[in-house]
Amino acid sequence: MERQTLMQNELTQPGPLLDANGKLAQVGWSRKPLLDCNLENARFPRFRVKRWDYYAVFTPQRFFSATIADLGYAGNIFVYTLDFKTGELHEEGLVIPFGSGIKLERNPEAGEASFANDKVKLNFQVDGDKRRLNVHWAGFNNGRGIQADITLRTLPVHESMNIIIPIGAKRFYDNTKINCMPAQGYIQYGDQREDLQPETCVGSLDWGRGVWEYKSFWNWASASGFLPDGRTIGLNLGQGFGDLSKATENCIILDGRVHKLGAVRFNYKSGDYMQPWRFTDDDVRLDLTFTPFKDRTAQTNLGIIFSEVHQMFGRYHGRVLLDDGTLLEIRNLIGFAEEHHARW
Repeated sequence: MERQTLMQNELTQPGPLLDANGKLAQVGWSRKPLLDCNLENARFPRFRVKRWDYYAVFTPQRFFSATIADLGYAGNIFVYTLDFKTGELHEEGLVIPFGSGIKLERNPEAGEASFANDKVKLNFQVDGDKRRLNVHWAGFNNGRGIQADITLRTLPVHESMNIIIPIGAKRFYDNTKINCMPAQGYIQYGDQREDLQPETCVGSLDWGRGVWEYKSFWNWASASGFLPDGRTIGLNLGQGFGDLSKATENCIILDGRVHKLGAVRFNYKSGDYMQPWRFTDDDVRLDLTFTPFKDRTAQTNLGIIFSEVHQMFGRYHGRVLLDDGTLLEIRNLIGFAEEHHARW
């Protein structure tokens, strides 16, 4: 069963992601993961299938992110952190030939993702409403070292943004985004230790599985934070990839509930990313200005695999019309917006 929401198909029934012929069994979006990600039915060689778990944590002091990815030809492990006050940004990554030693879970609501060698150990464990992130990288930033032990929680009313979309005639994308998960634990960066409390710290997840075009492009914008009254507020916006006619990933997340948006326009100057970005939608529900304060540019060039991302950190200001007609003002919400080119 499906129902129409803003010209988008909302999925409500569980089932397999792919049928026996490797085709998407359903196309649309949902408020929780519904389809079993049975990639064994994909009619593609293993090296064409992409899988990743990207976690991000917003604290009053910093942004912290850790990723385990298997891109088929190679795996990619990376960690980075940004100090909001000083502007210090540091990132390190490892390329793992053919993804050897990388473990990723089948579906986003249960299981374990992990990688470990003599340099770094990452472990992401899902257990019920808890997601535990463990990161240990002793040599990070010339031996300064970084460690994290963070538990993210999803409350019973917590919704996620899930899309199942085709990419071209044969390819597909299965994606789960969870914003504003209360975070507790610590981040130890050199001699700086930050203890995380759920009243001030939140985390998010970008869980992706699929087969993309070899040459791909996308925009993504995301934020997780708090309103002045203590409610959590998040946003997730995207464009540039696949067939979005039946499902966009665009939404505002207020206190764990998804307020679905249709098509959203990213108005920015490519190549001059520090200029303000503006986000508007076709239904006149969204009007946000994003003012960057930090440019994170990351490039991976392995010949057959190439990736370049301009991820801008900044503050969102503006307003959004919620599902019940309430006009919500957004002020000084720290998040990011990015432009990404890939050959993979």
